[in-house]
Amino acid sequence: MRDFARLYAELDETTSTTRKLAALQTYFTTAAPQDAAWAVYFLAGGKPRQAVPTKLLRQYAMEYAGLDEWLFDECYHSVGDLAETIALVLPPPTHPSEIGLADWIELGIAPLRGAPPETVRTALFTYWDQLDTRERFLLTKLIGGGFRVGVSRLLVTRALSAIAGLDSKLIAQRLMGWTDGSVSPTAAGFKQLTAAHAPEELAQRGGQPYPFFLAHQLEREPSTLGDLANWQVEWKYDGMRAQLVRREGKNWLWSRGEDLITERFPELAALRLPDGVVLDGEILIWHGGTAPAPFADLQKRMGRKQVSARLLGELPAVMVAYDLLELDGRDLRDLPQAERRMLLEQLIGSLQGTPQLRLAPLIVADSWEHLAEIRAESRERGVEGMMLKAVDARYGVGRTKSVGTWWKWKIDPYSVDAVLIYAQAGHGRRASLYTDYTFAVWDQERNLVPFAKAYSGLTDVEIAQVDQAIRKTTIEKFGPVRSVTPSMVFEIGFEGIASSPRHKSGIAVRFPRILRRREDKSVDEADTLESLKSLLVAS
Repeated sequence: MRDFARLYAELDETTSTTRKLAALQTYFTTAAPQDAAWAVYFLAGGKPRQAVPTKLLRQYAMEYAGLDEWLFDECYHSVGDLAETIALVLPPPTHPSEIGLADWIELGIAPLRGAPPETVRTALFTYWDQLDTRERFLLTKLIGGGFRVGVSRLLVTRALSAIAGLDSKLIAQRLMGWTDGSVSPTAAGFKQLTAAHAPEELAQRGGQPYPFFLAHQLEREPSTLGDLANWQVEWKYDGMRAQLVRREGKNWLWSRGEDLITERFPELAALRLPDGVVLDGEILIWHGGTAPAPFADLQKRMGRKQVSARLLGELPAVMVAYDLLELDGRDLRDLPQAERRMLLEQLIGSLQGTPQLRLAPLIVADSWEHLAEIRAESRERGVEGMMLKAVDARYGVGRTKSVGTWWKWKIDPYSVDAVLIYAQAGHGRRASLYTDYTFAVWDQERNLVPFAKAYSGLTDVEIAQVDQAIRKTTIEKFGPVRSVTPSMVFEIGFEGIASSPRHKSGIAVRFPRILRRREDKSVDEADTLESLKSLLVAS
């Protein structure tokens, strides 16, 4: 645990990619394989399951430290992070431990899940007495299910590539499915991940997908991309990116986040495809007609591991395929985009009676200006804009331009001017600043009704200015939350909007973010709930 805690601290304390890469390489070079396997899982995006409820962690930490609740709460409000607060208030350990990360996860944390409270209390007291401040912080994060680290999966891939002396694309491919969570990381798995010579890659994978190729946001005029004939243009759907893998007479469906979601979409799991086929596409709910259903309908399916016949009938899922990565067991990723598209069209054209599988249509225009006119119809078509794919592009790994480029040419977001009414301190480096905000609009009685929370979009300078204003205009405190005198107006952007009886405003917005502070507007000039709801019709 000590080595992984040191690595976590090194990654958290720097923004330098070079230093992070060096720290990762040092750790993977020296760590025991079973510990390195779990480290890869967490660093590559694997999520620990909560083993102990937050309420019990707080309670037992107060008991162990001998603190009154009010004093613990004051410490928590000052620090801004529960795991860090617990690590700081506990007395020094008396029985230091050399136990490794894998044993802590498998023998220490896993048995706590579902254990009686008294068993949990005894175990935590024993664990805390073995670990220093940095290690306690990490352990509490893992126990509470709140582990996050400032390192990208790409950086982990680069570090493993360097120590193994292998192409990073091969490491990325072997990593696919590593964070699924259905199978525990093992020493043997880590050795296979970094093996210089492995059995034939395809035969090993079974249902393993390929690394996803990601698009870049187009921030300039598309006409600067050159001749339109060099680009394949498709609609950008607002769905769930996925790969459908057909091997060994079985279908596997993987999300871009590497969750195995086959059971959540049985109609796609039942698709009859030729063996040795991997499709890349978008999962959507489609009731019929020319446009898919809103993303809110898809969300009702995404969280269901068991899907009833009624839900299947009410919210039918389809896969809109736009790329073919494997055919007859042959990896097609090095073929040009145009050639992969031709093979995809032939494949889907050969399949009869498969309404759950659709071919993404190509958009034809005679100029960039004409294409922009068609793009203006995006909202009416239930899409987010367009995808521009170089016809000679290979299928890369992650967000790269080394083998060709995909661009996402999205329509402008919805936006409204809203009033900041609540604020909460951030976490980590922002624990001492108010960075998490709740925004409201006016209802018909001229009351401010909250409709969205956002924490991204401001610069550090702007955050400092808003933080000062929040402290000066605070009305009440509710634990870590402050209510403030309405005085600041912000333009809030979001990608989608839907009715929601669960929210006081009656609406829910998707991906809200701060576009800018509107110092040119008074609070009275902020938008209304009526104007916000009018966007429901437009969407």
